[in-house]
Amino acid sequence: MDLVITNLSKTYPNGVRALDNISLTIPQGMFGLLGPNGAGKSSLMRTIATLQEPDSGSIQFGDVNVLVQKEEVRRMLGYLPQEFGLYPNLSAETILDHFAVLKGITNGRERKEQVQYLLNRTNLWENRRKHVGGFSGGMKQRLGIAIALLGSPKLIIVDEPTAGLDPTERHRFLNLLSELGENIVVILSTHIVEDVRELCSSMAIINKGKVALSGSPESVIENMRGKIWKRFVAKSEMDTIASQYAVISTRMVSGKPLVHVYSDTPLADGFVNIEPDLEDVYFHQIAQLQLSASSSSEGE
Repeated sequence: MDLVITNLSKTYPNGVRALDNISLTIPQGMFGLLGPNGAGKSSLMRTIATLQEPDSGSIQFGDVNVLVQKEEVRRMLGYLPQEFGLYPNLSAETILDHFAVLKGITNGRERKEQVQYLLNRTNLWENRRKHVGGFSGGMKQRLGIAIALLGSPKLIIVDEPTAGLDPTERHRFLNLLSELGENIVVILSTHIVEDVRELCSSMAIINKGKVALSGSPESVIENMRGKIWKRFVAKSEMDTIASQYAVISTRMVSGKPLVHVYSDTPLADGFVNIEPDLEDVYFHQIAQLQLSASSSSEGE
């Protein structure tokens, strides 16, 4: 069952155009939504989750009109927002039971079975009676996904779920998401390119409320093959290099700048052609949208 988003737009009262005519088809499985902070990812997630109205456009999930049949959507939805509150003096088991009641699971036996199952599934069973105020960031995120899984949702949205997690907790959480994404639609909204590369069979990059590109990670990387070049440069050369080439990223390696440059044609001057990765695709698309926005503003 696909999630089909068509011509979705949203402008806030302060004039910020958070969503600008976005159209996406999101299939079953893990879908990565990449973009920098402020790109419109959270606005899109909140709109899909029926927490805000768009100005125009439509969202269809199978036979369900998301913008009209809100209660039907909420029965099928599991949502883990970027920030969520938990009662610090309550146990994980008590909190999960409370949210199960709110989700409409009123049968006591059914609720107990589902709470126990999800505590085990998220590796929280041994800590089920501990106050969540003492949980690590990763444990809180796993409890959040347990809450999102109540009621066996068909659509799960997770917004920046690995921000602030240490590497061990991050990988544990991502493995859990990967398991969940086998039979339902899971939308992973993030600015961490590596999360999408590791997990998602399809993806999109958005910036300034627009879709820059969409497809599978493999296909978008393939389209960049032969077009990414690298070279170590002196810090004093940086301005010159930036003026002469389409620099898409710069990182420090052993204290020296390493630039990645996009070019359709071969480069000399010490540049070496390299195999692109998803980070190169991401930085190139963000740079293109920023260039386009700058050109538009200059023309006004």
